[in-house]
Amino acid sequence: MGDWGFLSSLLDKVQSHSTVIGKIWMSVLFLFRIMVLGAGAESVWGDEQSGFICNTQQPGCENVCYDWTFPISHIRFWVLQIIFVSTPTLMYLGHAMHIIHKENKLRERLERSTEAGPLKAPKYTDEKGKVKIKGNLLGSYLTQIVFKIIIEAAFILGQYYLYGFVMVPMFPCSKKPCPFTVECYMSRPTEKTIFIIFMLVVACISLLLNFIEMFYLICTRVRCRSRPHQKVTSAENPASLSASSWSTKEDALRQNKLNMERESQSIGGLDGVREEKRLLSDH
Repeated sequence: MGDWGFLSSLLDKVQSHSTVIGKIWMSVLFLFRIMVLGAGAESVWGDEQSGFICNTQQPGCENVCYDWTFPISHIRFWVLQIIFVSTPTLMYLGHAMHIIHKENKLRERLERSTEAGPLKAPKYTDEKGKVKIKGNLLGSYLTQIVFKIIIEAAFILGQYYLYGFVMVPMFPCSKKPCPFTVECYMSRPTEKTIFIIFMLVVACISLLLNFIEMFYLICTRVRCRSRPHQKVTSAENPASLSASSWSTKEDALRQNKLNMERESQSIGGLDGVREEKRLLSDH
């Protein structure tokens, strides 16, 4: 099997731009899929064709029966599964890196700018370069999760229809050029069945983590939208005084009459002051 170093280094960069659940999904991918597949799977399936024996001497019958029983090797199937499941994440990484590059250039432009007018501030990153998953970036993140769910479920169903989840020790085969229905035997079927079930459980855990992460992001977004926004008061946007509420109509009329009396007294007082000023000026 080829070297996983390049794919692992790319996926490792995604961890700093993912949620906590996304980091757990990445750890499951590294530890229980890539490492296990590279360390143990080849030794288990290394003799899958050489250990496939049929009770016939007909030339070509054994190869045809093996090809009919295993259209694609389990190892290659799981390698394709990991690559296809990781592809949406790598596409999200490309989008995130593009946004980080744009906002870093914008931040540099803000530091060099001497204009007094308003300038657009970075939206998706802070001063330390940490990404905030919102807006278009949130849409990109949710999209890659949906595609991962679809691809993961498709590979699980594909494995079921191609092989099933149990490796039986004997396969009857009647394909040409076999002269009759022959019996073919697989080496170490129990060990391979355990490995198949292990990889299936890990795939189901990854699928469950994708669902949990998607609902977590959606619920967080809905909760942020439903949260009441505090109104900022300023000179251009002064705070408004709420109207007083009166328990009865009589209390409101009484307060209204009292306000009118105070207003008339204040007006009378002002007239008296004006008259006094006029007399003093005459003298």
